[in-house]
Amino acid sequence: MGNFKKSKKGMPAISTASLPDIVFMLLFFFMTVTTIKDYPMLVDNELPKADQVKKLEKKDRIIEIYVGKPTEDLAKVLGAEPKIQLDKRLANVNEVAPYVLSELAKKPDAIRNLVTVSLKVDKKVGMGIVSDIKEELRKVNLLKVNYTTYEGNSLSGQ
Repeated sequence: MGNFKKSKKGMPAISTASLPDIVFMLLFFFMTVTTIKDYPMLVDNELPKADQVKKLEKKDRIIEIYVGKPTEDLAKVLGAEPKIQLDKRLANVNEVAPYVLSELAKKPDAIRNLVTVSLKVDKKVGMGIVSDIKEELRKVNLLKVNYTTYEGNSLSGQ
């Protein structure tokens, strides 16, 4: 019978030659999947602070509506009354329902009933325009509404 000798060689080193290819594939994947909203803010939008906040996890299930006073250049033309920004344009309250329905139609069927309308309201805006927006959302049966805030103590101003 033959004698078998134990080899003292360990495992061969892992080749890292394909590592740059993997990194670039991941980079290109995230570049193509990620979308960045590139429209300018037409309203001032300093969000209020709250101490009990919860982060919305799935961004594809959110429709955003911005509310605030127009920026300085637009305020010269439009006045200082709070305005609603829907994507790249300023809108009236009666335009909210058609906008939200059109955004909802762009979503996949499977998540349409999970969509939340996120109101990003400037902290200096009164509740009148917010109530009007919520009334328009009720008309089209979109009842999941979220108020976006920063985390912090609302009373201390920090």
